Amino acid sequence: MMTRQERAKQFAPFDAMKGLQEALRDREERHGRVSKREISEESEMNISYVLKKLCRGMSVQVTFYGSFHEEQARGYVTDISLLSGYLRVGERKILFEDIYDIGITDYNGLG
Repeated sequence: MMTRQERAKQFAPFDAMKGLQEALRDREERHGRVSKREISEESEMNISYVLKKLCRGMSVQVTFYGSFHEEQARGYVTDISLLSGYLRVGERKILFEDIYDIGITDYNGLG
């Protein structure tokens, strides 16, 4: 015969609401999604100007549209492709067309 503690151990890992927390987080994330916004021609020209000056090793701060949200990345440019239209800040790949704002924060990273 099982003791009360042994019986309790059988049911301890049981989660009657299994997946509920995950479903709530997913719903909250979907609710917070935003549409990609348009940028002004002046902002577009400024972004283009900065992108032409960029090279690997520069420190930047970028505001961009990603994963249905407005996001920010700050760090060093690890890759840039004018032909393919993207840059990498650390491991994050950002398409030029998704950039809302970009600024060079440090020139000292140049090697």
